[in-house]
Amino acid sequence: MTTQTLIGDRLLRKEIIGSRRLSNYFWAVIVSMGGIGFLLSGISSYLKVNLLFVADPSQLNFLPQGIAMGFYGVLGTVYGLFLWLTIIWDIGGGYNEYNQEKGQVMIFRWGFPGKNRKVEFTCPIENVQSIKVDIKEGLNPRRAIYLRLKDSRQIPLTRVGQPLALSTLENEAAQLAKFLQVPLEGL
Repeated sequence: MTTQTLIGDRLLRKEIIGSRRLSNYFWAVIVSMGGIGFLLSGISSYLKVNLLFVADPSQLNFLPQGIAMGFYGVLGTVYGLFLWLTIIWDIGGGYNEYNQEKGQVMIFRWGFPGKNRKVEFTCPIENVQSIKVDIKEGLNPRRAIYLRLKDSRQIPLTRVGQPLALSTLENEAAQLAKFLQVPLEGL
């Protein structure tokens, strides 16, 4: 969910949820449990000691079953760790701020740690040509709102992942176009 807040009549701010979504927590738990389970199964088959409480993998031959389970366990555990780190760092989270007092648009997102962790884009409101709505239905639907600038750049304003409902997309785009006093394209 995103929250759009009109602060006075001169400032509009929209929070963007990054990787801290319920689905990401679910998959991080599932992948971590599976990866650790496979890793313990591989270790159990090597040591011939049962390290799991749901099964007895100590009876497996280490070659080839135990080593394969250990390999998949390492991959699953590393991928689970990656998912947990993206949740902790809130990759993709941030906000869009439209400030008529300062006459600027600011888009802020969190990235991976490093010198470019903070991703910031600022431009004057007079450089905004329009608000563009992109709707593509089908097997891989895409529903997004773009900030179209006069130099032909299109800056995405919506979050990545699950497409927004059409009514929500239309309302947010119309409210933003009205606030910025620019045309709305694509509807």
